[in-house]
Amino acid sequence: MGLYVGLDLHGKSTFAGVIDGEGKQVYKRRLSNDSEVILDELGPYGGDTVGVVVESTYNWYWLVDLLMDHGYRVHLANPAAIQKYKGLKYADDEHDAFWLAEMLRLGILPEGYIYPKEDRPVRDLLRKRGHLVRLRTSLILSLQGIIARNGGVRLNVNKVKARRTDEISPLLAGNEDLALAGAVSKEAIDFLGDKIWEIEKVVERRVELREPYRYLFSIPGVGRILSLTIMLETGRISRFAKVGNYASYCRKVRSRWLSDNKVKGRGNAKSGNRYLAWAFSEVANMARRYDGEARSYYQRKMRKTNLMVAHNALAHKLARAAFYVMRDQVPFSPVKLFC
Repeated sequence: MGLYVGLDLHGKSTFAGVIDGEGKQVYKRRLSNDSEVILDELGPYGGDTVGVVVESTYNWYWLVDLLMDHGYRVHLANPAAIQKYKGLKYADDEHDAFWLAEMLRLGILPEGYIYPKEDRPVRDLLRKRGHLVRLRTSLILSLQGIIARNGGVRLNVNKVKARRTDEISPLLAGNEDLALAGAVSKEAIDFLGDKIWEIEKVVERRVELREPYRYLFSIPGVGRILSLTIMLETGRISRFAKVGNYASYCRKVRSRWLSDNKVKGRGNAKSGNRYLAWAFSEVANMARRYDGEARSYYQRKMRKTNLMVAHNALAHKLARAAFYVMRDQVPFSPVKLFC
């Protein structure tokens, strides 16, 4: 009779629960997050194990890789889709571990995507690039605010980033404290710029745009780094059944529950991939600046709503376009998207 294993993973420990084909508990124990300990404890059940369930927590990589490398069939549980019995009055790690195993036994486990091990390091490197870009943007906005408040000048982003000419010091030269704030900000902005460039060069050497994603370049606003980001964050496009599933995963679908045309609640707005959400927001920014049809669409939306709604609408459109470009391996068609 097959066995089903549920592992409730935490930062320092993992609670393991094993049940048989009839749901009877045959093993339970809290284990330290040590590779040898976990393999030794699960070893006696390995030959009869149908599957092992690990919840998709922030630190699942090492445990899933460990088990897969030793021949276990691993399932990654999607915590956002797991439902608990509403009348439950008490739950702990033991209950959670056995519930994971029970859902696998019953065939009702909502599963997440186990991203290929070999692609994760370069994907995480690109995520670090995005983190640095956001830090640099916050510094640029802060510096622009200092200059605008004290000098009445709105300094262009490109001038803030400029290296050959000093655009900052003359605007803040009248006050020693402000001059120091400007100098420190500029040094930090330049330093982050260097690190962003360093990461980009490494990524471009390590990974190429693969066949299913080769037409991402044809989408307005998508450059080399953003195309690689979208490819690595998306993974296999075939795992998304419909374009709406992909747009939702990119956090470009508004979460609302309606009844009789009235809002009755909202879903989890953070469900999905925040890195893809950021990527398509960047794509929308670039598209409306440099592509006429994207800018026209954005302006039409602006006349009816406001800046943020128009921006999100354009980002949603572009995410949907990216789905078809990747799935069908065809170039972007502005006629299909904006008309």
